[in-house]
Amino acid sequence: MELGDLILFLIIGAIAGWLSGLLTKGSGFGLIGNIIVGVLGSFIGSLVFGLLGLSENNVIGSILVSTVGAVLLLIVVHTLKKA
Repeated sequence: MELGDLILFLIIGAIAGWLSGLLTKGSGFGLIGNIIVGVLGSFIGSLVFGLLGLSENNVIGSILVSTVGAVLLLIVVHTLKKA
């Protein structure tokens, strides 16, 4: 992975983390928190979309997949916290 790819990956993670924060609790988690949630979400989203036979082909698709994965992650975390 080249430096430019890594930077793009982190930017997509930050955007996905921020969007997932807006969708689940109303605000983001700060830059580092957004990146962590978004990066973890990208792995979860890629797994879920892969199981469905879908894949992302561009930056917008990557943001969508990462956001869906991050939302799923946050839902699981919130559910486990309540239990």
